[in-house]
Amino acid sequence: MKTEPSTDLRSLRTEKIDTDLVVVGGGLAGLCGAVAAARQGLRVALVQDRPVLGGNASSEVRLWTLGATAHMGNNNRWAREGGVIDEILIENLFVNPDNNPHRFDALLLDKALAEPNLTLLLNTAVDGVTKRDADTIASVTGYCSQNSTRYEIAAPLFCDASGDGVVGFLSGAAFRMGAESVAEFGEKFAPGEAYGELLGHSMYFYSKDLGRPVDYVPPSFAHRDIEKIIPRYRSFKTSMQGCQLWWIEYGGRLDTVHDTEKIKWELWRVVYGVWDYIKNSGKFPDARNLTLEWVSTIPGKRESRRFEGDYMLRQQDVIEGRTHEDDVSFGGWALDLHPADGVYSEFAGCTHWQARSVYPIPYRCLYSRNIRNLFLAGRIISATHAAFGSTRVMGTCAHGAQAVGVAAAICMKKGKDPRDLATGALLREMQRRLRRVGQYIPRLRLDDPDDLCASAKIETSSTLVLRGLPDGGPTLKVGKGQAQMLPLLPGKVPSMTVTLDVPEACTLTAELRVCSRVEGHTPDVVLVTKDLTLQPGTNQRVQLAFDATVDLPRYGFVILRGAEEVSIHTSPVRVTGLLSLRYSRDQRPEGDIGVESFEFWTPARRPAGHNWAMRIEPGIDAFDSKNLATHPRRPTGQPNAWVADLDDPQPSVTLIWHEPATVARLDLFFDCDYDHSVESALMQHPDRAMPYCVKAFRVTDERGAAVFHTQDQHLSLRTIRFDPPLLTARLKVELFEVHGRCPAALLGIAAFAPSPT
Repeated sequence: MKTEPSTDLRSLRTEKIDTDLVVVGGGLAGLCGAVAAARQGLRVALVQDRPVLGGNASSEVRLWTLGATAHMGNNNRWAREGGVIDEILIENLFVNPDNNPHRFDALLLDKALAEPNLTLLLNTAVDGVTKRDADTIASVTGYCSQNSTRYEIAAPLFCDASGDGVVGFLSGAAFRMGAESVAEFGEKFAPGEAYGELLGHSMYFYSKDLGRPVDYVPPSFAHRDIEKIIPRYRSFKTSMQGCQLWWIEYGGRLDTVHDTEKIKWELWRVVYGVWDYIKNSGKFPDARNLTLEWVSTIPGKRESRRFEGDYMLRQQDVIEGRTHEDDVSFGGWALDLHPADGVYSEFAGCTHWQARSVYPIPYRCLYSRNIRNLFLAGRIISATHAAFGSTRVMGTCAHGAQAVGVAAAICMKKGKDPRDLATGALLREMQRRLRRVGQYIPRLRLDDPDDLCASAKIETSSTLVLRGLPDGGPTLKVGKGQAQMLPLLPGKVPSMTVTLDVPEACTLTAELRVCSRVEGHTPDVVLVTKDLTLQPGTNQRVQLAFDATVDLPRYGFVILRGAEEVSIHTSPVRVTGLLSLRYSRDQRPEGDIGVESFEFWTPARRPAGHNWAMRIEPGIDAFDSKNLATHPRRPTGQPNAWVADLDDPQPSVTLIWHEPATVARLDLFFDCDYDHSVESALMQHPDRAMPYCVKAFRVTDERGAAVFHTQDQHLSLRTIRFDPPLLTARLKVELFEVHGRCPAALLGIAAFAPSPT
């Protein structure tokens, strides 16, 4: 038994923590940044004010994780973010393909707990900052209500990933709230007063069919006049739930920081009122057996403070895909602004304007311009309101935060401030380290002198020369237009022979297109158009020969359109770097808002989305071993992969050095289909592992002894560490099995001596 005498006042227990980096905010951005830093050797404290990690992606809000892929509904091919966020999403696919939100919570907690350098503080709200001087943070303080403990956490470096920017705000970092004028940055998409300057919060609900009639008596605070107060009330359907209801939004006319509780109550009034409308209006007979299973207790926030870095990303960067010397990340979501009045607005729920391709994000957006040891991550990075409409989504936020984690490690090792890494040798070191861990940086050309593969001869068991794909897949109607992407090499474009079923005589139009941006995938430049006169009949072999040449390696788009009932034969074989597409829609902005017009050609989700059955003459030799030692480690303007021949019985890659090399780490980059949106909520997926990915492989040394073997590979990056390091003149990687019906492929291989990080 413990007793204490009465006293006037007592103090809370206080725990002091000294560390290298404090990351405040445990959403996907904060988690990925903290994990990236811990893996680089930093001691990291991750401080989260909620009981779970993930922020808007957690079970508390249940928003699906998206970024540049945008549900595969834009022209950004192979654009899913790499690194830690890719690792999380691919692992979630493997262990949680049904997207149970609580299982996703557990996976995120596992990811943090797996790092011995990471200290996790849940339920801890930061409420104070101390400073060493006017522009340097010394420590943050936070309070955990669950254990009645106050924490004082000191470090030389801090990262604010808190969403509302609590550390930046308390420390005096320069920030903005609301929209810039058109005049300030020349952004033609900047909104006016009628539309509003802030995006609101959203709240979701789930329903469940109990198989018997269920009554519903609404709480007293629920709205009772949904048809009068919500202009889009006709959009409600019993089949809609979770983040499909993203447009139940409110608060853009209020202070989205300090009025959050007020906003939450209004959203509860809407949600419970909407369910009353669905259950009791008599207009939804299919709701008879439905019960309201779950309503979020906190709103999902979109926008509040944005902090100023040494550069502010703007609309033109997004739309034009501008590159910068200090690029460390990328985005690709639309310019997606919402009316400030949200669910009560007469405007559409959002405005989605896409760019022709992904756009890079410079490092100068990821640190404060006036607090010298403060990094910025998540939705608070340095961007205008218009550009923020794209950068704010969770996949993009997480990818940028990974760059912060690596930058912090270099700052700590070199004794530098974040700004010191914006140019020169330290910037190059940061970019190299990022690429080593799977970070994609568009159009970055940078050698890695520490990679031992640069001095090795690379031999492969075979190489795919694409001469065609066998028939045997489902037939595919031309409809509004179908396309096959092919990697073209400089010179004359090869001819393609396809198999068609033609129900009646018709004229079919064939086009060869490319993208105006070499590493882009918007087929906006027509090289050749030809009309094909077809007679009725099945299994017709039709040659598509285009009198055209290309001067750079790039993707070509062979398009068929104009005869909707004609069917194309497809192949059951999928190949790294090959995709078929379908016409989906046009983007045609009204007036000059700084946004371009073009068509969208998008892939169908698996199990659909088969390549065409085809013969190609001459064969396309774009899959050879030289791709293994180059970047990027994903298809862009070319497949950028080694692919084994379709008939290779035992695919393998061998590294050969003239003199024995000391290898402490081997990195293998597998094809986990960066084109696929691996949403983390609501949607279910047909695969537990990507079909292109190697499932089983073995690594042997110069004596043929196995130094590594696995049969459960499903990640994009597999890092193998040798302790002690291997001294060998040869390493062979044997690829035994692939998850799907695909030839074995590797997107890259790298080897390092003991010294590099």
